[in-house]
Amino acid sequence: MARAAATALDFADVGDDDAIRASIGAASSERWPNPKPLPSGLPAVKAFDIAMLPAPLAPWVEDIAERMQAPIEFVAIPAIVAAGSVIGRKVGIRPQEHTDWYEVPNLWGCIVGRPGVMKSPAVQQALRPLKRLESDARRAFDIRKVEYDAGELEREMRAEAQKGEMKRRLRANTNADLSDLAGGDEEAPKLRRYSVNDTSYQVLGELLIENPNGLLVYRDELLSLLRNLDREENVEARSFYLTAWNGTEEYTFDRIIRGKNLRVPSVTASMVGSTQPGRLRDYASSAIRGGGGDDGMMQRFSMIVWPDIAPNWKEVDREPDAVHRNAAFAVFDRLDKMTVDGVGAMHDPFDDSRPYLRFDRDGRDLFREWRRDHEKRVRGGDLHPAVESHLAKYRKLIPALALIHHLASGLTGPVGELSVLSALAWGEFLESHAHRVYSAALDRSASGAREIVRRLRRGDLDQRFTARDVQRKGWSGLTDKLEVGDVLDLLEETRWLRAIEVPTTSSGGRPTTTYIANPKGLDR
Repeated sequence: MARAAATALDFADVGDDDAIRASIGAASSERWPNPKPLPSGLPAVKAFDIAMLPAPLAPWVEDIAERMQAPIEFVAIPAIVAAGSVIGRKVGIRPQEHTDWYEVPNLWGCIVGRPGVMKSPAVQQALRPLKRLESDARRAFDIRKVEYDAGELEREMRAEAQKGEMKRRLRANTNADLSDLAGGDEEAPKLRRYSVNDTSYQVLGELLIENPNGLLVYRDELLSLLRNLDREENVEARSFYLTAWNGTEEYTFDRIIRGKNLRVPSVTASMVGSTQPGRLRDYASSAIRGGGGDDGMMQRFSMIVWPDIAPNWKEVDREPDAVHRNAAFAVFDRLDKMTVDGVGAMHDPFDDSRPYLRFDRDGRDLFREWRRDHEKRVRGGDLHPAVESHLAKYRKLIPALALIHHLASGLTGPVGELSVLSALAWGEFLESHAHRVYSAALDRSASGAREIVRRLRRGDLDQRFTARDVQRKGWSGLTDKLEVGDVLDLLEETRWLRAIEVPTTSSGGRPTTTYIANPKGLDR
């Protein structure tokens, strides 16, 4: 730590007040170097390329973004996540030629932007095809429910008649065959679900039993869910969600209130939502520093974007493009009705619940080349551990995106070169946003340093101060002792401050560190 190198003077023969004044005066009179520039701003992100989207969805996404004057990423991310959720477990992908490595295209996405930049309206527009599927499913359920309820009296009478017949046969012969009377009960209709909003993980598990293809979890303010999962009493819920990202593992509830355990054959959940930069910065910082979110939850949001907001705005008042909207809705309808045989998927003879596609030769060669370079980067030790963990999740992201592009484009059979190229372009684009997200968290010290310099120039902070003085001000991002210490270290390392240590008393004691501002930095 830089504070360990702070100036220390011998005060054996000097009074306390004189010692402090002497040390501060000496430090102040020393020649000051020019301060170094502080890190500033967020890393640049790659521009969104509309060609990354499946052709039937691209014009629709572009039309929504243009009419709303919102970043196109705000529409594209939820649209792709929603498409992957509809595919769900119907068809997965095996990225390698021979192994049984298998991925489901359930992805987690998050859009980041300050309040008022149309995050929620954009997501809601992108999810409209999914909402229409839900409306159609509700109407079909209502019709079946009316028919089922109408037959309730008949079912009761038949059940009573069957019981009577069983008793008659058993009285005549205790070993009588009753197999022709068993079963035959009409199962009550179940509502097909596509998404959930605010539900407990136990209820989500029950819904997944009834909807084994998987569900989309949509939360307008995503960080509220993640913060809630950080709480100690929600450790089981957190474990459930971590499992749900995999999309391939079973989960058993042994503590259901009803007194029975429930087995979810495969917990599969996609997730999408939005949040604000400050909230994301705090959460990511906590994860990086070993807080509640350091188990890879944050890194599972492979489709997280934090785009720049265009300063220019123009009024766009026109009808939605009905042709392209209907084409997009048709894509979701087709994915919903998609069958294993219809897309040429293969079956695992040992696990028929995992139908899959593979890459064709060109697609596989591209993927292999990408993975060879990607694994070297992830294992090279040059990346921050949080970024390293995030990029490691691209082993699922890239094959999943290729599969979504392939099926949403109306293609069948092996996943080809065009879809893999699209996925790789997505990977480069999303990585630039990941670096922005984690840089914002890692840049907290620089942000705090810039704030202290601003306060010094305004006179809100004395030119001679302690860390405690800063904390007492209550300024945003500068109330935590460790964070303030990191900020002051950075300012000292970049020559904006000079630290001196003086003992509490003339006989020694715990020293106090006082910081003196570089006058050359205050005049700018």
